[in-house]
Amino acid sequence: MKDVNKLIDKSDYNTLKRSYMDSCSNKDFYKYVSSLPIEEDILIKYTSILEESFSEFLNCKKCKSLDCCKNKVKGYRYVPEKNGNNITFSYESCDKKLRHEEKTEYLKNIRYYDISTDLSSASFKDVYKDDNKRVPILKYMTEFIKDYDKGQKPKGLYLNGSFGSGKTYLVSALFNDLAKKGVKCAIVYYPEFLRDLKASFKTDYEDKFNYIKKVPLLLLDDIGAENVSSYNRDEVLGPILQYRMEEELPTFFTSNLTMEELEKNLSITTSGVDKVKARRIVERIKQLTISVELVSKNRRG
Repeated sequence: MKDVNKLIDKSDYNTLKRSYMDSCSNKDFYKYVSSLPIEEDILIKYTSILEESFSEFLNCKKCKSLDCCKNKVKGYRYVPEKNGNNITFSYESCDKKLRHEEKTEYLKNIRYYDISTDLSSASFKDVYKDDNKRVPILKYMTEFIKDYDKGQKPKGLYLNGSFGSGKTYLVSALFNDLAKKGVKCAIVYYPEFLRDLKASFKTDYEDKFNYIKKVPLLLLDDIGAENVSSYNRDEVLGPILQYRMEEELPTFFTSNLTMEELEKNLSITTSGVDKVKARRIVERIKQLTISVELVSKNRRG
């Protein structure tokens, strides 16, 4: 950076000083610049930028939440710092930004595949407690967390039931809890994942497939809603389930179908009917999970 002192003569300096003194007629601005550990003869050369910094300082003082941030860069404030005989300005995270980052640090441990990011805030404290049908599921999830924390590999759930009953939310709350403890998770909307996987065949197919296959905690959401093909069933779902079964990796499923209905659904493809391969898939799911039904009123309406 060039030395500003060498770029201005005495006449220019006096002009800059008058501008600075005019700005200091604002008591709040004067209080702000006086609080900076920078000499006045240096401050004088940066009046306009200091006013910008002061404006962002005021925005921060009045700010009620990160969403209400009025600064140019959300969650950051333009701050001055002495650098020799000059001032450099840089963006510094505000307290609300830092608290938000700390609060959402766990999201680095969760991958979402075509799932609403609203589920990133799913929490057991927000689960409806007015439905007795949820109690056994919540008890199981509480025990699951305790067992997983002890290094055990408990079974996941095959959670089927009515539309909008909160199946995905419940599992997401469980995953969020464990993600806060550093556990890697993936929440996958299964029908769209299959379409995305097919589209990525010449690019990152293997990366996506292997991540889902090996991630410590996996939710395949809405299984049974996909277009069934022999390839999707035998070359995608089958190997994923086989690997996770062998490695005892907890796997969860949500579906509108019972296990019996899913088996029938998987048996019918464009290639014909194959009950044996469909049964093999369902047997793997049974090895991985405990089947629970949740029939409740639609909470989405």
